[in-house]
Amino acid sequence: MKFTLLIFAAFAGCIMPSLAEVTIDEQAFGKSLGGWKKNDKSIAEYSLSGADYRTYKPEFSPTPEGGIFVSVRIDNVRGWLATNDHATLEITVNPKGAVVSAQSNIAIQGRSIKSDVILGAADATKTIVNPDFAVQVGADLVANLSAKLLRENIVEAGRVSFPAVIRHNFNHLFQAIRVEVPPVAQAVADEPAANEPVVAAPNPPTEVKTPAPVLPTTPTPPSEGGTAPVLEIKPYR
Repeated sequence: MKFTLLIFAAFAGCIMPSLAEVTIDEQAFGKSLGGWKKNDKSIAEYSLSGADYRTYKPEFSPTPEGGIFVSVRIDNVRGWLATNDHATLEITVNPKGAVVSAQSNIAIQGRSIKSDVILGAADATKTIVNPDFAVQVGADLVANLSAKLLRENIVEAGRVSFPAVIRHNFNHLFQAIRVEVPPVAQAVADEPAANEPVVAAPNPPTEVKTPAPVLPTTPTPPSEGGTAPVLEIKPYR
């Protein structure tokens, strides 16, 4: 019985990663940015650092490993008489929900400023959604992009803040990652635990009682006035 349960557990461990589905909760992501309220509920508009920005609903595509590639477009809204700036944020999420890589690109006045590909931790592929890895990826992405933006001598407030806005979107996008396991796979994974044999509790130890010691009987002396027994000694012949 125990061997059978081990087989079921091993089988469930093999199929769980392949059956799990990684998605982005679009509603949660949009709500964190103020809600999908513009352009037929596909754009969220908000203000940060005194400038106006808009984020479009993310686009997805599956990866060969079973994860997803997510692309998000972000605009710096500069006003009626100015041309908006554009940026993209791209992240790759593995089947367990960990951020494997991230990259961003900013287009300002015909110039393209592209970050390096920021890779997650080496053991991110073995870890289910870990905020520490995401925080490090986001920080490295902003640092890399800000350094390249600084070389372009950008001084306009809305443009200088663009890397921070990308980080803002990255943080909320990570929080919207969902790893869903189909009910059938979850039932298979839970079955060994449900059918685990119940081990009876051991019986309490039996109390051993030591018998009381038997004391020697003291001969009763003859009562007063009675006759003591006479020991007869026969002569040796």
